[in-house]
Parts: sequence; structure tokens; C-alpha cells
Amino acid sequence: MKKQYTIIVYTENNIGLMTRISNVFSRRHVNIESITCSESEVRGVHRFTLVVHVEEEKVIKIVKQIDKQIEVLKAVYHVNDEIVYQEVALYKIPINVFSSGKEIEHIVRAHYARVLAVKGQFVIIEKTGHKEETQELFDALNPYGLIGFVRSGRIAIPKPMESLKDYIKDLESSINQN
Repeated sequence: MKKQYTIIVYTENNIGLMTRISNVFSRRHVNIESITCSESEVRGVHRFTLVVHVEEEKVIKIVKQIDKQIEVLKAVYHVNDEIVYQEVALYKIPINVFSSGKEIEHIVRAHYARVLAVKGQFVIIEKTGHKEETQELFDALNPYGLIGFVRSGRIAIPKPMESLKDYIKDLESSINQN
């Protein structure tokens, strides 16, 4: 049965690694629904967060194949219950729609969003939440002349008390013993 999985990959920051990681998915005909990359809590280590919708057997094979890449320190997968995750969305609406009444202000407050910027011709609204929540605000604002929309990929932190720093220490000590 297909489920949504979040794959977290800790890597060195090297050119071409993103291509090699995405090729693992392409070869297995798996679509990446969301992807983000950023620095991690360890200096020099980056974190890729990828979201896929596949069977567990397939995600296990993908993670094992990614984990074999030279610059990959660790790759793991999680179901949604095992992580805390969010996305950020930005919405651009015309200033005249925003200032013409209380409707937009009510929508923004009802969705726990905030006004990020007010410029000459437009207003930027920010919403943090799950994809479904940011989509709901999109659906509410769209009839009012939404002129821009962007949503980030998922960012996630595992709930289990795993530590990348502990994993790296264990890895270094096992290398030193050999």
C-alpha cells in the first residue's frame, strides 16, 4: 500500500550530489513531491528533506541506494507520525483588495496567517503549516484576485531522540578503530 514518506538525507555539500540523489528516484520511477535542502545542526553537513508517496518496500530500497553515495553520511525515512513538519507559503494580493474592506483581514486571521509586507501595489501574506492548510488559504484568497503564490517544500525534524552529532561521533570512532 502506498503511503507518504519523508526521507531525510545528511550529506556533504558537494556539486552534483543533488543530481545523483534525484537519479535514484528517476530510475525507480518515483516522483519527488517536495524537496528542500539546507544546512543542518552540524557545520559542513547539509540536510535534504524529500517527500514521496510509495510503498514501504520501495522507500527502503531508495534509502539504501542513497545511503551508498560517497558524500551521504546518513539517509533515513519516516512516516508523518514520526516527524514534526511544516511548509511556508507566500501569497501576493492587490493592495486595493486588501484595503477595500475587512474580508481579507478576516481570512488572514482565520487561517492564522500574517501580513509580511505591504508595498505600493500589493500585500504579501505568509502562512506556515501543513500543505493542506496552506492550500486552504490559497483557495480562500484566490477569488479575491491572487496575483502570486509560492509554497516551500517540507521541512521536518524527527520526533525520536536521534542526534546527527551522535551518529557522526559513532561513525568517526568506528573508522578510527579500523
